[in-house]
Formats: sequence, structure tokens, C-alpha cells
Amino acid sequence: MDKHQQQAPELPEHKAPWWMDGREQQEPHFLGNGLNTFWRKAWHWLLFPLRQLDPLECSENILNVLAWDRGIQRFSNEPLLLYRKRVKFAFANARDAGDIAGFKRIFERLGIGWVELHERQPGVPWDVIIIELADLALAQNQQLLQVLIQHYGRTCRRYRYKVVYPQPLRLHAARFSGSYQVFGAKLG
Repeated sequence: MDKHQQQAPELPEHKAPWWMDGREQQEPHFLGNGLNTFWRKAWHWLLFPLRQLDPLECSENILNVLAWDRGIQRFSNEPLLLYRKRVKFAFANARDAGDIAGFKRIFERLGIGWVELHERQPGVPWDVIIIELADLALAQNQQLLQVLIQHYGRTCRRYRYKVVYPQPLRLHAARFSGSYQVFGAKLG
């Protein structure tokens, strides 16, 4: 159940009362089920406009209007799900833009994965921010990273990528025990 349905009043489940409890007289039961089914459909019809305000569920035409309203432009070959996420989180991303922790939250919301940002590093000009991320994340999200930096990056700053190649490490723990003896010997 999405958040719009949670805000809407819950449609109760009603059973039609009848005084004839015999197995032959089931018409009121079928009538009650039919009415419940109709009102459930009417409930979904009435909630349709609310579902159109959610970028993850609305039609693509409404999504483009929401994107225009939020200042988001779809880049070439952008997957629809990623575009929907960018539109959905546009306000939160704009609020988080400008600091390191906020930039990490932006990357996390859009599914880029692990990322570290370093600024004012020794031996690097003061206006350079180093974005450290995995090689696969950089390769799969090159255009997205450029759009995010252009849209949410700090002005008068330059960005550099530092690629990390993660390697899995397996460490096994085992019990190690032994006995030691010391023998003394004299020469002579």
C-alpha cells in the first residue's frame, strides 16, 4: 500500500446481514460481495488522481510535467526508473546539495552505491573535490554523475574522480594451539 492509499480513508469490509441462514438462500451473500467489489473499484478510481502525484507510479506524461516543475531534465538513454527517482527526490537532493554528507545521501538515494568525497587534500588545489568510488559504479553511471555534479555540485569547485577497485577478502579464523619445549645444552 503506497502513501496515498495510507492517507485515504480505509474502505471497511462489510458483510450484508440477512435473517435467512439457510444454505439455499445465498442471494444476499452474493449481492453483498458484488457491492463490496464495486465500491473497491470506485475507491481505486477516486484515488487515481492521488497516485498521479507520485513520480514512481504516475504516467510518463505527468512525470515530465513534474520533472519540469522540479527542474529535472532527462538525459539521453536515461532509464525510466532512474528518471522517476531523480524526480521523486528532487527536493531532498536540492536540500542536501552543498555538503559532503548531503552529496553522499544523494548518491545513496539514486542507487550509485559506495562513494567517498574528499576536499582540501594536501598537495591538491583547494577548490578540487575528489569523488572516490568503485570502478563499476563510475562505468555504469558516467552520465548520471555528470548530471548530478552539474545540478547539485558546488559552484567554483572542480571535481576529480578517484577510482577504487574493490577486491573481496576472505579471512578464515581457526584455532591454533601448540606446545613448546625448551632444551638447554652446554658446550664443553
